[in-house]
Formats: sequence, C-alpha cells, structure tokens
Amino acid sequence: MAVPILRQGSYLIASVQSELTDADWVQLGDGLAEQVGRHRSRGVIVDVTALEVMDSFAARALSTIASMTRLRGAETVIVGIQPEVAFAMVQLGLAPTLVHIVTALDLDDGFALLDRRTREDAEGGRGG
Repeated sequence: MAVPILRQGSYLIASVQSELTDADWVQLGDGLAEQVGRHRSRGVIVDVTALEVMDSFAARALSTIASMTRLRGAETVIVGIQPEVAFAMVQLGLAPTLVHIVTALDLDDGFALLDRRTREDAEGGRGG
C-alpha cells in the first residue's frame, strides 16, 4: 500500500494509515528522499498514529528514512507512536534502533518542533 506524501509549506507529511510491507517501507523512504530534493523541503513528518504494531524492519526503515532525509537537508520527526507500541518496542529491544530519531507526541507537536528547529538553523546561519 502506497503512503501518500503531502506537502505543507516547506514540510512533507507521510501519514501511515495501515500496516506496511517491507517493500512499502522502502518505497516510502525512496519517495520521501526524492520529494525532499524536488520541493527543497526543510522537514519531514512521518505520522504512525494508526500503527498498532511496529516490527524491527519498520523501526529500521524509520531510522533509514531519518538518515536519508537528513543527508538531503531535511529534519525528520516521527509522530504518534502509541503507548502500547512504545512499550512493545522497548520490551523487544527495538528502542535503540530509534535512539537518534526525533519524535513528537502528535502532528501539532511535530510541526512546532520542526518550526523551532528550522528557525534555530536559520538564525544560526546568519550568525545570530
């Protein structure tokens, strides 16, 4: 199932609405990396609110997506990890896979985080 990638200003939003196959995760990563360049996006939000399970491949895929988009110049924020999913990930030892990934509670918090980081980057680039 293809995940739609929406553009909101300088950000891209991918809302995962159902469980994905490994191939779907790879396709999502490739699509986000390509669209970051095409739209010169400064941030990416991957919303996983609808996921009730996150396996090791999905966790690695999110880590890979964050790394790829960072290399393309965009910050990635994963939003909506459900409490049960977070608990299971910790119990299964998957949390270290996501240790360098930025997360937020929900879409609003994800936008606020990206806005703050983008603003800080711009101010730092001006020497201020």
